[in-house]
Amino acid sequence: MKQSKPNKLRTIALAALLATGLSACAPVIVGSALVGSLVATDRRTPGAQLEDEGIKLRATSRVREALVERANVSITSYNRHVLITGEVPNAQDIQLVEQIVQKIENVRGTFNELSVLGNTTLTQRSSDLLATGRVTAAFVDARDLYANAFKVVTERGTVYLLGRVTKREADRATEIASTTTGVQKVVRMLEIISEEELQSLLPRQPKP
Repeated sequence: MKQSKPNKLRTIALAALLATGLSACAPVIVGSALVGSLVATDRRTPGAQLEDEGIKLRATSRVREALVERANVSITSYNRHVLITGEVPNAQDIQLVEQIVQKIENVRGTFNELSVLGNTTLTQRSSDLLATGRVTAAFVDARDLYANAFKVVTERGTVYLLGRVTKREADRATEIASTTTGVQKVVRMLEIISEEELQSLLPRQPKP
């Protein structure tokens, strides 16, 4: 059944909140829909989730100290792999930021997607946030995906997908994201697991 425009907009707005860090463990009600029931639990261990938050906070703080206000850098950590996006004034700063992040305790790897460009405008950042919301909303709507298995980050129209997913899920998510309004490119930074491992991670249904 096709959603009405107001309902679709609410779904996109909520999806943007989910994508920017709202925990899916806390039930959120939009209309009569319990969003907590629409997404699977996070596939990272609780320890990894806490560590990811700590990595993000420490890396963000240290990068700001090093670059002051001459750059726009965003840090995303998923299962201790760190995605670095944003803009810096020169190539030396690209390397500096990566070195800072690599020295953070428990970081397993980095994806350095920084560009030597001027900082994004408020309009561009708003467009990226909306694209993230649309992609996440599309994942929520999909019958064959668990939206909370993915972390979606958008930078200058490029959507980065992080998560622990099967090849089937990765291909399906890429297909959805690449056809979403406002998305110019999709970059997969996914940890591929087997279908058997996926079944072991899914919540068990209570016996009748």
